[in-house]
Amino acid sequence: MSEEIERDVIEPAAAETPVSNGPIPQDELDRITDDIIARIKEVYDPEIPVDVYELGLIYKVDLNDDRHADVEMTLTAPGCPVAGEMPGWVEEAVLKVDGVHTCKVSLVFDPPWDQSRMSDEARLQLNML
Repeated sequence: MSEEIERDVIEPAAAETPVSNGPIPQDELDRITDDIIARIKEVYDPEIPVDVYELGLIYKVDLNDDRHADVEMTLTAPGCPVAGEMPGWVEEAVLKVDGVHTCKVSLVFDPPWDQSRMSDEARLQLNML
């Protein structure tokens, strides 16, 4: 007499990756944008007592429908001693924003940074007005 043995098959869990549900609603996009800017303003150039946003080091922030943020930034000088670390600081700051799932920060040097990119707030902090 043969008995059939029924076995449960356990499939490995699929990796959870955020799925786009279409465009981000405008009010949420506005909130996320404001939060990204606020978080980036917490990152300071260690040689200058001004945040990287007010210094004009952030050239572009794009958030796609999958909630991935692409950030383009530069440095005050290509030989900046924290060139290898600062993009990571910005990435960590952006990833703290509720609604951002992933982030990539790219260093760009075109156009080169100059003092004209600084905000009036940064100029005031550095007594340059």
